[in-house]
Amino acid sequence: MNKKALCIMSGGMDSTLVAYIMRAQGYEIIALHFNYGQRTVIKELSCFREICEELGVCEKYEIDLDFFKTIGASALTDHSIDVPTQGIESGVPITYVPFRNGIFLSIATAIAEKEGCEVIAIGVVEEDSSGYPDCRETFIGAFEEATNLGTKETTHIRIEMPLVHLKKSQIVQEACKLDVPLALTWSCYKSEEKACGVCDSCRLRLRGFDLAGEKDPIAYAL
Repeated sequence: MNKKALCIMSGGMDSTLVAYIMRAQGYEIIALHFNYGQRTVIKELSCFREICEELGVCEKYEIDLDFFKTIGASALTDHSIDVPTQGIESGVPITYVPFRNGIFLSIATAIAEKEGCEVIAIGVVEEDSSGYPDCRETFIGAFEEATNLGTKETTHIRIEMPLVHLKKSQIVQEACKLDVPLALTWSCYKSEEKACGVCDSCRLRLRGFDLAGEKDPIAYAL
């Protein structure tokens, strides 16, 4: 029986690279995407679907979560809060969605157990993650322990985070080595047409390409 990896995929560069890494390691890819009321939900879903086609995933799940918009508290899901464009903030930024990765991983665990996956793969990046607490290696490690305590005795799931210690420039380099279709990925927090170029996520992405000596293939408004 083929070994399976459930990859949480946003349509962004990091999670797409993780899926390609897992495929290169011989895993059959099951893709999981969340529509959680984020500003660029339509674009991210479109990117996810195109990437899945390129990647040749064996199964994909698209999960709708509307409660993030209900609770608000993040510029990604609450349109009354402006997405910051003045540079990366210190501390936890207003684009942090409360416990998003914990909730994503909980749902991923249920699907992974059902599908018989031995791995859940997630594209968290600790150093360049904008200060999100749910991107820390210690959190993901603790969640893996909880996952295996809360599932059947026959279920054994590892949570892989191959990018957690990489800088964005290294992520660009690794993506180029694996021929990841970066033109299909999306990082912008604000826009679904041309990337804004000024939000935290665009700044991190552009800086990563610059330091890696590569040209970003997506279009920018600025």
